[in-house]
Amino acid sequence: MSEQTTGSFPSAVTTEDFVRNIAQVKARIAAAAKRAGRRPDEVRLLPVSKTVPEERLRLAVAAGCDVLGENKVQEALRKSREMADLGVSWSIIGHLQTNKAKDVAAFASEFQALDNLRAAEALDRRLQAAGRSLDVFVQVNTSAEESKYGLPPDEVPSFLARLPQYGALRVKGLMTLALFTSDIDRVRECFVLLRTIRDRARQDAPDGIGLDELSMGMSGDFETAIEEGATVVRVGQAIFGARRTTDGLYWPPASPPAPGPGGGR
Repeated sequence: MSEQTTGSFPSAVTTEDFVRNIAQVKARIAAAAKRAGRRPDEVRLLPVSKTVPEERLRLAVAAGCDVLGENKVQEALRKSREMADLGVSWSIIGHLQTNKAKDVAAFASEFQALDNLRAAEALDRRLQAAGRSLDVFVQVNTSAEESKYGLPPDEVPSFLARLPQYGALRVKGLMTLALFTSDIDRVRECFVLLRTIRDRARQDAPDGIGLDELSMGMSGDFETAIEEGATVVRVGQAIFGARRTTDGLYWPPASPPAPGPGGGR
């Protein structure tokens, strides 16, 4: 077995490593779904490949990863070009600057961090020009941290009400980042809040706005997220291995991740 251990997650460096890690994550997903009285096929696994180089991503694709999630648009765009021969779909799960909307509209199949109308307008305009549409999730700040992106919970209904005007955006549901903390009860509160917001918003959601999906949970807390209704879990380190690049490169510096259930994709 070929492994290089960094932190609590061993790095996958062969196809067999990836097959094993993916199987272990899927088994944990199935067990969490069973505890919640749900079917495992109600939960989609989104492997998060940020910082992972192309040569290892090719091994992950050979092991069955046909959709990959990335935080940074430029990194995702570069990888999508390098791996164009593999037919991988790309999900952008990090904050979008409007000047990157053209790139996302050109290659992404999904955008999970929509939290402002400027981004919605920019994406819609670029998608309309390209004759494409895009699945999107609305990001909600359930932790009340000022450093985090996402809509405040009380602004979600009014935001959803504006989205039908952007016809190229297919709204699928809501997304959140839980608190980066080892206190699993506080992490769970974030997931419960997102589900509650979704359930309330469904009552008045405009026609065409889908709210079936909840994207929540990462490597350290996805089982808790599944217990609280997640339909998409964003898992990186449990599949690819611990990162040598700190999450500070990807998340606002005022909100550093703490070790434990809430930390790390």
